[in-house]
Amino acid sequence: MSVRHFRSLLDLNSQELRQILARASELKKMLAEGVAHEFLKNKSLAMIFEKSSTRTRVSFEAGMTQFGGSSIFLSPADSQLGRGEPIPDTARVLSRMVDAIMVRTFSHDTVETLAEHSSVPVINGLTDSFHPCQLLADLQTYFEHRGDIQGKTVSWIGDGNNMCNSYINAAELLDFELLIACPPGYEPMQSLLDDNKDRVRLLRDPKQAVAGSSLVATDVWASMGQEDELQKRLLDFADFEVTPELMSYANNDAIFLHCLPAHRGEEVSAEVIDAPASLVWEEAENRLHAQKALLEFLLCS
Repeated sequence: MSVRHFRSLLDLNSQELRQILARASELKKMLAEGVAHEFLKNKSLAMIFEKSSTRTRVSFEAGMTQFGGSSIFLSPADSQLGRGEPIPDTARVLSRMVDAIMVRTFSHDTVETLAEHSSVPVINGLTDSFHPCQLLADLQTYFEHRGDIQGKTVSWIGDGNNMCNSYINAAELLDFELLIACPPGYEPMQSLLDDNKDRVRLLRDPKQAVAGSSLVATDVWASMGQEDELQKRLLDFADFEVTPELMSYANNDAIFLHCLPAHRGEEVSAEVIDAPASLVWEEAENRLHAQKALLEFLLCS
């Protein structure tokens, strides 16, 4: 049987994505009730971090521990990748020693190359192009609180970054309308927009993008590696802060999500992120449960 990878959400079909989301909620319930679920006993996960992280590292490490397995943290200083070893060689070696590889890096080509040369599943923990693990958590959060997202309107406000690209993938798989509001020059991948014209619209007015929305999501205006652009981005995104006024254009039961860390007073006001409609803390927790369901799917199916 061929190895399954998770380079983007599109490595899954709609049914498989729904299966993982449902299983994530089951695993969440099992953990809360103290039900043992060591389904990956004696399995090991190598975690390559070229970008630092709180939620990604802790959720994968805790998830493997709860599953009865183990994880190995590798920063550039801890591996030969940081000393110039070719990515294909690293993939060949690691996949003879561990059961899965998670990588959090800059270039999406790194994930693709690892997957091409690995004999075990490779998981995209984040690249500059996509953040599919976060979308699993976002979708799980919505499903748990509002039910099926099919046919709903979702709003993305701000930078057309890796999160926005992954929301476009999610719209394709789960059949919801995605309205994206970003300033000129910060659009998501054009190929994704071209492939999803029937369900994704690019707008310039955040109020228009939020109108009738059931879910409003955003992210920081300057991601890792873009710190030198911060001052310019603060000016360019000045009209794209998610505020109580902006949320008032959404549906009354709309929820707010943010992948964190957040900068209150920039991409989102404190009044929004700390309000009852904000589910960011459960969203962060769901990284743990969704990734456990993903690991189980890749290693036990």
